[in-house]
Amino acid sequence: MDLKALKAQIRNIPDFPKKGILFRDITPLLKDAKSLREIIVRLTRSLKGKKISAVVGIESRGFIFGTALATQLGVGFVPIRKKGKLPWKTKQIVCTLEYGREILEIHQDALTRGEKVVIVDDLLATGGTAAAAAKLVESIGGRVAKIAFVIELGFLNGRNKLKKYDVFSLIQY
Repeated sequence: MDLKALKAQIRNIPDFPKKGILFRDITPLLKDAKSLREIIVRLTRSLKGKKISAVVGIESRGFIFGTALATQLGVGFVPIRKKGKLPWKTKQIVCTLEYGREILEIHQDALTRGEKVVIVDDLLATGGTAAAAAKLVESIGGRVAKIAFVIELGFLNGRNKLKKYDVFSLIQY
């Protein structure tokens, strides 16, 4: 399956979640087993030679792709969640999102010092969430080997906030 076929399955929803936003809906990709498998295969290929020991997924759609990728790689999965959702001792960071501000958390003991990870999310927009996730990983001793996205909205220049990282996106707009 080629990238054009994957991109064609993404549904455009105007004025969601607010007026003036064109939302890129990935649920048709998730529903199609071949497409979902192709996404995971391509994300896995992007990590060749990286020696990843854990996949870190950003709430919530990063969990979908992150857990599948972790299974494919044979490594564990670490969630980054919104404030108040993790039951153990956490590290927190405030990040600026496309639609406001959010506090993200990771368990303090989620990674060992020097552990190489890939951070996964569905969408790179302004880069605030991914940059905050990378800082959280580093704050508990992890090393960010790559940050991977299914979709990138290039016109929002999110890569500018991630310049010091190896960034991969499958589908660009």
